[in-house]
Amino acid sequence: MINVLNSPALYSGGTFVPVSPADPIPADARQGTISYGILQSHNTSGSMEHLKIRFDAMASHDITYVGIIQTARASGLKRFPLPYVLTNCHNSLCAVGGTINEDDHVFGLSAAKKYGGEFVPAHQAVIHSYMRERYAGGGKMILGSDSHTRYGAFGTMAMGEGGPELVKQLLNKTYDIDYPKVIAIYLTGAPRPGVGPQDVALALIGKTFAKGIVKNAVMEFFGPGVENLSMDYRCGIDVMTTETSCLSSVWMTDELTRKYLELLGRGNDYRRLLPAEGAYYDNVILVDLEKVEPMIALPFHPSNAYPISYFKENLTDILAETERATREQFGREDIPSLLDKVRDGKFYVDQAVIAGCSGGTYQNLVRASEILKGCSIGSQAFWLSCYPGSMPIFQALTNTGAISDLMAAGASIRSCFCGPCFGAGDVPSNGGFSIRHTTRNFPNREGSKPSNGQLSYVALMDARSIAATARNGGALTSALELESVPADLPDEEYRYDDSAYRSRVYYGVGRPDPEAELVFGPNITDWPAQIALPENLMLTVASAIYDPVTTTDELIPSGETSSYRSNPLGLAEFTLSRKDPAYVGRAKAIQALEKKRQAGELDADVLAALDGHDARTTGLGSLVMALKPGDGSAREQAASCQRVLGGVANLAAEYATKRYRSNVVNWGMLPFIVDGLKDLGIQPGDQLYLPGVRALLEGDGETLEGTLTQNGVSRPVTLTLPGLTREERDIILAGCLINYYAQE
Repeated sequence: MINVLNSPALYSGGTFVPVSPADPIPADARQGTISYGILQSHNTSGSMEHLKIRFDAMASHDITYVGIIQTARASGLKRFPLPYVLTNCHNSLCAVGGTINEDDHVFGLSAAKKYGGEFVPAHQAVIHSYMRERYAGGGKMILGSDSHTRYGAFGTMAMGEGGPELVKQLLNKTYDIDYPKVIAIYLTGAPRPGVGPQDVALALIGKTFAKGIVKNAVMEFFGPGVENLSMDYRCGIDVMTTETSCLSSVWMTDELTRKYLELLGRGNDYRRLLPAEGAYYDNVILVDLEKVEPMIALPFHPSNAYPISYFKENLTDILAETERATREQFGREDIPSLLDKVRDGKFYVDQAVIAGCSGGTYQNLVRASEILKGCSIGSQAFWLSCYPGSMPIFQALTNTGAISDLMAAGASIRSCFCGPCFGAGDVPSNGGFSIRHTTRNFPNREGSKPSNGQLSYVALMDARSIAATARNGGALTSALELESVPADLPDEEYRYDDSAYRSRVYYGVGRPDPEAELVFGPNITDWPAQIALPENLMLTVASAIYDPVTTTDELIPSGETSSYRSNPLGLAEFTLSRKDPAYVGRAKAIQALEKKRQAGELDADVLAALDGHDARTTGLGSLVMALKPGDGSAREQAASCQRVLGGVANLAAEYATKRYRSNVVNWGMLPFIVDGLKDLGIQPGDQLYLPGVRALLEGDGETLEGTLTQNGVSRPVTLTLPGLTREERDIILAGCLINYYAQE
């Protein structure tokens, strides 16, 4: 099904010739990839080893755009220098926070008018569906403040990053990275009817994530199997590459790509993209599409993936192991039982969702409607909801009768909304098990609150097997178990009508109105001021997390807490609230001491915290220790919320993603790496003294010798800051990105 070559290779004549990592690479071999050409055309540094990228367009949704624009305003923004699309697909519902959500939408429209942007009103489109339809094209690069910014199927290299990276583009700065590894994903064969794009994606994620095979690399898809996949199918695989922890992705383009862009009215955006003979790849992954089976990714990660057939054959053992892992992860024994959901040898789920940038495509929902046509999902506990990804998709499904067939089967049809993907819609019951064609199944990502005693389970599946399960009243069913299942044709007919956009979207790109006034709701506040990095630091551990991976949703929960995203201090109250509820109080206590130190109020508590060190040169702050933080969302709030509570550093064995590390840096925090971190036994309340930290960053050093004090006993500890660029050092020295640009 999937075979990893685990070796660099040269592509030649449809085959891959392994090469030794020690062998010299032919001068033009690296240039032969699709990725090289795209990166080269957007690089401004003059060096392909150290890239400085300018993007063609950007996109943000309504969890992120207010903070981005506020940061850019504080740094001197006058106009949007490139097309910037503001969508409203995350906080579209106003059930939480009173007027907060709609106040942000009004702010977004006013910003699009003032600075010259494109504003997509609520319920019109999911951010990525819109960008595929309106902006993705051959050879382009697009930056988005959402981790699933992936438009590779169109030949676009798209990247999801935290807000400060978008701020840099708005201020005519660049996106700075070293040239990434490029991994070939070579597709052969054709998927069987009933096997959908989510199945292929989950198989890839399961094979690559845990071993970091494609971490921070570009996944380049090509091969004879591509021509057997529709554009919807390609997009469905592509958007899930985020869950492999790769940097970006791009696909070969062909006649199907050209025809689809013409259908969208953008035929001029087509560009033929293929790797050259002799192209060099840092690794190769071979995917035989014909052998891919319907998959299920069990709680609580997309990489926890099994073929549905294997899961059903080993039901009791796998569920028992999932329960054991759940008890360990949440530190509690009283978890809702999964084994109780097995009746007469069948596993029964409680809820199903097909939604968003991965599930809400035309072809996915048509397949689901065909499987469910003339059937009923039943009147018991099981229920199904479907969210088309955009109004043009919604219109096409309505015109073909697919929406009517889904409704008649008992499915609930919702608007174009990302809510189920991040915990703001269709939250399961406590103990409920939801199967979803969405992007993630992290804990509390679906909206439950484990710290409040609530816990539900989410598994990822493809729309085809979800529909098969719904047809059987919630009994888990692979689409291949049906007597017949419709095939996914590469050139399936689809009529695109963008009249809904033309009626509602504000098209202001290139037409800023400097006289227009920004409209502020009462929850929209400025970022609190941050001070420059002191000469020395005395840091107190405010949280210590020993999970193998810590997601951004655990660092700052999604769902209803995101209603406060435009109020930095208000949102910060929820930091780590579902992982370590005591964190906010600990951090605030340390921050209060630092404010006294800055004011010269050196009472006994301040002096005790300084532990004899000079109050004039030693700052007090907090830190978060996590073994591998930052998997998942690109939301900058995962770092900024720590910072506004006085956070100064993260200690990690490694960072799960480049984007989270960038967020830490851009908010003026130190992204330390510590070898053997787990063995140090760090706990909240431990103190870490860092002498000469400012001098280290003013120079080019990467290693700092600190003193860790635990229960009154001190010992030396070595911390490293590998790979910090000069600009990153200067941002941390200034205290945050806003301060850095203010200095300029």
